[in-house]
Amino acid sequence: MIKTLEKYQKCSYSALEATQPANELQSSYQEYLRLKAKVEVLQRSQRNLLGEDLGPLNSTELDQLEHQLESSLKQIRSTKTQFMLDQLADLQNKEQMLVEANKALRRKYEESDAQIPFRLEWEAGGHSIQYGRLPPQSEEFFQPLSGSSTLQIGYNPVVSEEMNVGAPSQNVNGFIPGWML
Repeated sequence: MIKTLEKYQKCSYSALEATQPANELQSSYQEYLRLKAKVEVLQRSQRNLLGEDLGPLNSTELDQLEHQLESSLKQIRSTKTQFMLDQLADLQNKEQMLVEANKALRRKYEESDAQIPFRLEWEAGGHSIQYGRLPPQSEEFFQPLSGSSTLQIGYNPVVSEEMNVGAPSQNVNGFIPGWML
């Protein structure tokens, strides 16, 4: 009985298998023809876009080709512009970071540069450190004018005497306040 069932299955399924490859072969061949035609169209389109084989094209096809080229160029230019803008933004960010780093380094340098003389003085023993003392001044509030007028910038004795006559409170006994010098 098992042998009979096996023979039945072989006969019934082998007939179906024989018809399936013929159907698959036919659909595969049709797919091949469709893809082959599509490849030929694409190759011809590529040649046309490169400026080759334009003779057989009519005016509408040439207009379509021109429109396609213009739209492709617009897209390429847009992509290129966007890329360049992105690159510019990146470079501006890098520039800003470098400027900030430069400022930080400059501050650090100025701080260390200001501390070097004090450090050198400290390491030398600290005996010659000047603490910003002002030179001793005279105890008089008014300082006398010196006789040499060439050392005083903008000093004109004639104008000076005329000013002294009009403003005696500013020059008392040949003295000018220290803050006016």
